[in-house]
Amino acid sequence: MTGRSGEKTVPCPLRTAALAAPDSPAVVGHYGEASFADLDRRATASARKLESLGLSDGAKVGVRLPKSAGQIFLILAAMRAGSVFVPISTRIPPEGIPPLLETAGCSAFVSAADVALRAAEGSRARPFRPEELLGDVCEPSSEGIQIPLDRPATIVFTSGSTGSPKAALHTFGNHFFSALGSNANIRLVPGDVWLHSLPLSHVGGLSILFRCLTAGATMAFSNPNSSVGRAIPEAGATHVSLVATQLRRLFDEDAPFDGVKAILLGGSAMPGSLLEEAHRRGLPVHTSYGLTEMSSQATTTRPGASLEELRTSGGPLPYREASVADGDGEILVRGETLFSGYVEGDGLSRPFDEDGWFHTKDLGRIDGEGRLTVLGRKDNLFISGGENIQPEAVEEEIRRAANVEDAVVVPISDDEFGYRPVAFVKGDVSPEKLRASLEAALPRFAVPVAFHAWPDDAPAEMKVDRGFFRERAEVLHRER
Repeated sequence: MTGRSGEKTVPCPLRTAALAAPDSPAVVGHYGEASFADLDRRATASARKLESLGLSDGAKVGVRLPKSAGQIFLILAAMRAGSVFVPISTRIPPEGIPPLLETAGCSAFVSAADVALRAAEGSRARPFRPEELLGDVCEPSSEGIQIPLDRPATIVFTSGSTGSPKAALHTFGNHFFSALGSNANIRLVPGDVWLHSLPLSHVGGLSILFRCLTAGATMAFSNPNSSVGRAIPEAGATHVSLVATQLRRLFDEDAPFDGVKAILLGGSAMPGSLLEEAHRRGLPVHTSYGLTEMSSQATTTRPGASLEELRTSGGPLPYREASVADGDGEILVRGETLFSGYVEGDGLSRPFDEDGWFHTKDLGRIDGEGRLTVLGRKDNLFISGGENIQPEAVEEEIRRAANVEDAVVVPISDDEFGYRPVAFVKGDVSPEKLRASLEAALPRFAVPVAFHAWPDDAPAEMKVDRGFFRERAEVLHRER
């Protein structure tokens, strides 16, 4: 549909769901239950609060809250009021908040923590507690609402594998088409329940919200202290998003998967042994390749994929395109889900080439069936004695060993070779046996010169903090 100003619009998915099935459960679980009609009324009331405070029509609102019903209401209120929702992870320490608010250009900051509000006092963002922005439930409405596709909707900070995190701006259309494309591949319908197992400060967590709204499906929120293995049957989940560590824990717990229709795997490379176990059990898994800049999934495998296909990241979903650059093999992406650019205060940088491609800095290849295989990060590659080493390839071989849960390979400085690889390994495995198995599978220059135990204080993030491991490796090397 086209609005009065010529802008393209679509019906608000929340209002559409509320009109179609007002009493259907939209949210269940640890944070209470709410129907689509309940959510719609709370979104309308809270949007009015935002408007009364001058926090609508493009105002950027930073929000640092643990996952909660209030956080969900604020996201939906921002969508309704035209505010830009800027989630900030609760893992960010208080001193790290002001730079993020400044980068995103926030005019408001919402938190329930006194220490966080005090930390933000030096920024231009007005401080608010969540209850100040959450309006009471208002009367239901039978009128439809149109939302412009190009309306700025969220700013999500990238994981920052190198350097400082960047503030990626997404439009409502980016999230809308991301949901449509995902739901076309992984069928999601009213009555289905997607377990919300990812943080709402991550684009993966936001994408679950938009998928469920668009399909009229239910979001289930588990107790933060419960394992995913317990949460799946308790919620009656039919769909779940997992990273490799979570899937491995489910296998270790021998968790039940009865009634689960789809398991979306992402976050990082999926060890082959996990895929083999999932395939052996007949689990409905989907491997994928996604990134913040593409509003979550860019490529995903089809339902019923063979083990061969699951070893790839699948093909592009609807509304997306993927390609691989000639020469270096860098993965390029574009489409309706591609973000608007990186926010830098009041400015916006648009890092796209003349054909509209975003250069991901990931390396990959596309096979004859159009399926993408991700090989690693361009900026992770290092040279040792004139030989290129891609850490992800070495990590994959380490993960093949029995009793290995995870592995990270990083370079350390070396006077003779420039750099040498060292590995951090999670699991009960002998370094000698590990070295012997790697020497049989890898060139000698790629075999790590040292194997370290996984640090107890390693960051528990969805993507590996290679900077942390590299710094730790250099410290351990100097202490030897």
